[in-house]
Amino acid sequence: MGLFKGSTNEYLQVLHISEKKIMKITLFQPDIAQNLGAAMRLCACFGVPLAIIEPCGFPLTAKALRRTAMDYGATVDLIRHKTWSDFADNESQHGNRIVLLSTKAAVPITKFKFRPNDTLLFGRESSGVPGYVHEHADEKIIIPLNGDARSFNLVTSASIALFEALRQTGGLE
Repeated sequence: MGLFKGSTNEYLQVLHISEKKIMKITLFQPDIAQNLGAAMRLCACFGVPLAIIEPCGFPLTAKALRRTAMDYGATVDLIRHKTWSDFADNESQHGNRIVLLSTKAAVPITKFKFRPNDTLLFGRESSGVPGYVHEHADEKIIIPLNGDARSFNLVTSASIALFEALRQTGGLE
């Protein structure tokens, strides 16, 4: 379907897509446009929507999205939320569980049970998410790493989490 509109109508598309009970990836105020492009490719390849909570650390225009997403932009459902509150209200209204992937979480992804309509939330590349996002998340999980490593790249983490979530919920068939 692909949602590339250059006006504020982009924000009105949220309810249309979120009414579906399907898993999605959400990026909280992403810093790096190339990571957004890679996330769009990931979501296009697995057929899941991608939501962005603004503001971003780069211009988020229709032209920039086309350039960043390359040829994957036309095949990904892109949802834009102006604020955290808009996003949180929408998820609550539709009964979606917010699952935050965080290096500060205690529950490893290998011990977590995903649901088909989970929203997998990832923080900024530079600083993760603020405390109020941690407090609002329904679940917080971590991808276990070697003790000397700090974290994976944002889209690497999203790929690992999305694949495991889809595997558990039968979304890979």
